[in-house]
Amino acid sequence: MDAGASERGASDEDRGAPAAGRHRAIEHRAIELRVDVADAIGAGHAEMAATVWLPDPVPEAPVVCFGLPGGGYARRYWSFDLPGCTGDGQAGWHVDRGWVFVTVDHLGVGESTTPDVPVELEVVAASTAALVDHVVGRLAVGELAAGVGPRPDPTVLGFGQSMGAHFVLVTQAHRRSFHGIAMLGSSAIQTVVPTGPASPPLALPWVLRTTACSPEPVILNPDGAGPGGSGGSDGAGGSGGARPADRLVGGADENPLTWAFHFDDEDPAVVARDMAGDPPPPWRSATVPSCAGLGVVPGVVASEAASVTVPVFVGTGERDVVPNPWMEPFAYRSSPDVTVFVCPGMAHMHNFATTRERLWRRLHHWGSGVAADRAAAADSGRQARVAWPET
Repeated sequence: MDAGASERGASDEDRGAPAAGRHRAIEHRAIELRVDVADAIGAGHAEMAATVWLPDPVPEAPVVCFGLPGGGYARRYWSFDLPGCTGDGQAGWHVDRGWVFVTVDHLGVGESTTPDVPVELEVVAASTAALVDHVVGRLAVGELAAGVGPRPDPTVLGFGQSMGAHFVLVTQAHRRSFHGIAMLGSSAIQTVVPTGPASPPLALPWVLRTTACSPEPVILNPDGAGPGGSGGSDGAGGSGGARPADRLVGGADENPLTWAFHFDDEDPAVVARDMAGDPPPPWRSATVPSCAGLGVVPGVVASEAASVTVPVFVGTGERDVVPNPWMEPFAYRSSPDVTVFVCPGMAHMHNFATTRERLWRRLHHWGSGVAADRAAAADSGRQARVAWPET
């Protein structure tokens, strides 16, 4: 199933920022993988690209977190650096604190291939689950990286940004891949892109889910009545496995998504680079999966959200595409544990915000808590099985 693996140190190109002024806590190990998922989705050829970021040493019972990017972004969204970062972005921040972090390119995104089947949500779930199983399986038997022995019982988390959060959610509902999921800048109820003062609301098409990958998708709001949008890359859909990312490009000042994506105190040069059209910066993707347009449809993942039984972390910025974060827990009616955190000074693209470490810290404590609860439950089970002698 593994189409190729290599190990390297993280480069400045991967981080997406100049090296000057960077302080690094440790030298992170980066394992590059290409995982064959063709059988999982019934395709002739399909490979997913992923980078596994490893701490040294890897704990005996590690947290393994998979990061899925949003529409128009690639896996380096999780590992690029801004000035003042400690190295390798959010992935490196968690690795410095003992986690294994796996950054992923969806099919039809970044360095993953575009398969010969439509990339519908069910295909996303099958391919993502196959990649998770592959990485966790190799880690379990000590074959993921040299010098890392078997780690048979990791706590597996799924972090998704925007569109990637919907993909994490669908994967969890269909395949039960994770012990906890984080929905970051993503609504299970309805995605609505905010617009700046005096700007008209954005209106994007609501596509019938079963026609999202059709050359002529069925539009449920043909008059453009539904306010919405997500990621600037989630338009009406399209045939095949991937399509160009519609970025609504222009100068950062003219792009209607800039206000939603980036907070006021962010570096204008970084914002301009992120919102530029061609060529995309290293953390961006020129293509999106063909089902990406579903992200703006109200309730499109409602049944999946209602079926999730693991802990859920809902994380948004104070300016984001989640209209009412405090309503989100109602979508996860089968989950016994839903956390909501609204990060101040943050817009939709969280990892550009000057307050990003506040969100990362909350996520890390939450994820470590999921692992601690699993360990406590396992201890309770072992104690219950002890045959106490009669007195």
